Amino acid sequence: MKIGLSLFVVICYIYHLCSTYSEGGGSLDDGGGETDGLDGLGGLGLRKQTNTNRSHNSKTPAQVFVKPTKNQKLPKCLLIGVRKGGTRALLDMLNLHSRIKISNLEVHFFDNDTNYARGLTWYRAQMPTTRASLGEIAIEKSPSYFVTPTVPKRVHDMDSQIKLLLIVRDPLTRLVSDYTQILANHKEKDLVFKPFESLAFNPDGSVNRNYDALARSLYVHFMQRWLDYFPLSQIHVVNGDRLIKKPWHELNRVERFLGLESEIKRQHFFFNSTKGFHCIHKTTDDEGHCLAKSKGRPHPNISLEAAHKLRSFFRPYNYRFYDLVGQDFGWPDE
Repeated sequence: MKIGLSLFVVICYIYHLCSTYSEGGGSLDDGGGETDGLDGLGGLGLRKQTNTNRSHNSKTPAQVFVKPTKNQKLPKCLLIGVRKGGTRALLDMLNLHSRIKISNLEVHFFDNDTNYARGLTWYRAQMPTTRASLGEIAIEKSPSYFVTPTVPKRVHDMDSQIKLLLIVRDPLTRLVSDYTQILANHKEKDLVFKPFESLAFNPDGSVNRNYDALARSLYVHFMQRWLDYFPLSQIHVVNGDRLIKKPWHELNRVERFLGLESEIKRQHFFFNSTKGFHCIHKTTDDEGHCLAKSKGRPHPNISLEAAHKLRSFFRPYNYRFYDLVGQDFGWPDE
């Protein structure tokens, strides 16, 4: 009886080990530890791995490893940010071009250690199919790439010649939009969230430099990291404020940057007065496509004093950013 019981315990223990290993919990190569440089790039990926950074996006890529097809290539261009700068709108608009194929999900390969440890083969499997014979290129968007310190080197290690898109807006507008999104997320969960000005300012009235949403509007700090690895000729900065007003103008500049013939025209767009921005006509026969309801939310009102103080705070950082990228965006100073 004792032998039988012991055998049963051993069998259960072995079954537990096998189950854990198959889920990525016990593999020595499961990416659970830190990776350095290229160590995480050579693997073929895991059958299943828990995403340790789910907060990036509710729509995450498949966790089960699937071998990519021969027509799933690494992206030729990355849309690296900036968060709440208009990345989704830009990607949807670029999808109008016949030679651009977009990854619909934010893959978060370079800014998520778990995903990065799965390797480039796993990353390729997240890409759309492209046909080299037709000159098609894949573009992936993950807005947090721009602000994550480890990302520029990781991208450079994959492809030092890759082209990068960055879309920026008036830093104060972007900050308020960032706050608005987080506020809406809290309201959906019946959670209380602090008023904007209590986050943006310290009790003594000074600007709260430790507020994450505010720090993301200091573009110059993050841009310098990217320029440490890539020349400015490989980074195209899109004016997000102009994209809202006349998207076809900004998109023509992107087409030239990517070396593509100009296909995106004014007739592809119509203005939605409810949303406050342009929607897309893929063809003249379709009903049009607008961004999701979560886009174009009304922003909370902030006092003129708070706006003036924040614009004054952003001013020197904006000027340094203009100098760095060789482009004056004309954001308000006061």
